[in-house]
Amino acid sequence: MELDLVELSRLQFAMTAMYHFLFVPLTLGLSILVAIMETVYVMTGRPIWRQMTKFWGTLFGINFVLGVATGITMEFQFGMNWSYYSHYVGDIFGAPLAVEGLMAFFLEATFVGLFFFGWDKLSKVQHMVVAWLVAIGSNFSALWILIANGWMQNPVGAEFNPMTMRMEMTSFFDVVFNEVAQAKFVHTVSAGYVTASVFVLGVSAWYLLKGRHIELARRSIAVASAFGLASAISVVILGDESGYSATHSQKMKLAAIEAMWRTEPAPASFTLVGLPDQEARETHYAVHIPWAMGLIGTRSLDTDIPGIAELVENAEARIKSGIIAYDALVQIRELKEDSPEELVAQFEEHSADLGFAFLLKRYVEDPRDATDRQIAIAANDTVPTVWPLFWAFRIMVALGFGFIATMAYFFYLASFRGMRFPRPALHLAVWMIPAPWIAAEMGWFVAEFGRQPWTVDGILPTAMSASHLSVTELLLTLAGFVTFYTVLFIVEMSLMVKYIRKGPYQDVAETEAWIERHEHRLRTHDGTGPFAQTPAE
Repeated sequence: MELDLVELSRLQFAMTAMYHFLFVPLTLGLSILVAIMETVYVMTGRPIWRQMTKFWGTLFGINFVLGVATGITMEFQFGMNWSYYSHYVGDIFGAPLAVEGLMAFFLEATFVGLFFFGWDKLSKVQHMVVAWLVAIGSNFSALWILIANGWMQNPVGAEFNPMTMRMEMTSFFDVVFNEVAQAKFVHTVSAGYVTASVFVLGVSAWYLLKGRHIELARRSIAVASAFGLASAISVVILGDESGYSATHSQKMKLAAIEAMWRTEPAPASFTLVGLPDQEARETHYAVHIPWAMGLIGTRSLDTDIPGIAELVENAEARIKSGIIAYDALVQIRELKEDSPEELVAQFEEHSADLGFAFLLKRYVEDPRDATDRQIAIAANDTVPTVWPLFWAFRIMVALGFGFIATMAYFFYLASFRGMRFPRPALHLAVWMIPAPWIAAEMGWFVAEFGRQPWTVDGILPTAMSASHLSVTELLLTLAGFVTFYTVLFIVEMSLMVKYIRKGPYQDVAETEAWIERHEHRLRTHDGTGPFAQTPAE
């Protein structure tokens, strides 16, 4: 029953998190694209760019509101479903979330109102500054949330206090500049930029196919393809950096992603495709790329990447070391100030492995009573289910290279072929709209599922983190969240489709005034280039 509660709690949080992340990438990317478009408007004064800013800004606003609505409930789940986790690591995990609320969310929420209602009350430059502050606030929110999540993946800057039975922060600087957190931030926001670029590209392609809003669509494709190409290349490069950091901080996750059952001679090969078999601990029909994994994971040709079998053996040794730490901890808590120095020294020597002893809590009340068989089972629990990780990672990577190719093609057409787009390419852009969301969800699945069985890697097992709720309570709240989030998703899609079909609002008076001011130049302009203005506008 305990395990059922944990699995239901995991399912509920996974559902809410993945629903929420349907809105986050588009918010991150559209905020930057809208700010870029308004900057071009301020620099050129051309009404078409104001029209673009307002149109894409409206879609950003719809997505932003839904993202906030789905994100707030997630924070309450830490107290509702994961109360022991909140107690155990709240001092560290709560700090970045508090800073996010104070520094980023308030900034974003304040200026988003000025963005939508300040067009006639602010000057052009002032409104452009507001747009960039909204974009900065959105990305700062992602930074602090990913710092918190990165600490769960690589817990640095904290230590366990045996008197309070909690983790306590020792260095805020180490938490903020955690290599995993920084790699996750730049990789995640770049993925958001790709998501928004593909979205803008697809909607604009649909307009061109329908023969509507031609000039807005052409310019939007020019901006989206340039921004998207740079972002897609960044995603791949920064994803490679995440793989390199995992070699140091999350070796089991890396081994599971690669279905690397045993340590291979350096440099390890990369398994392009195959059928992982966890029971047999081998990958059938595997196709390998020699040396690739060694270069990605170690940046060298002579460093081994440990396989799953060796990491399980290491986990078993750490569990035995953790039992020693657990025994010393129990005695220290009984003796308190009278604890002998030898006992304290013994605990400190093995304290890094205390979390591994907690893995035994699934099978025995007191880890010191665990049998060798239970220790072996707990060590084997450190291996996540391999096949979903293996394929989720490869789907994500394949889509990533697909985005690079698509954005490069449209950038070439926009920049060097007078923005003449073949209809098959436009159809491809429309059908590709869901693809970045699939890639983003696969990425989060790899990051979070690959960390199991840990809530905080090597520190706190997931089985210990959950609240003591009843199955009925969890099922009712799960059903409630699914219903609520589904309604919000339907509302989001309905509003998006409605405003896309409606198209951009055109300020006729401003357009006519601009044409009058530039009448002579418009008569002689040939109207070519990605940022050109044609007389028809």
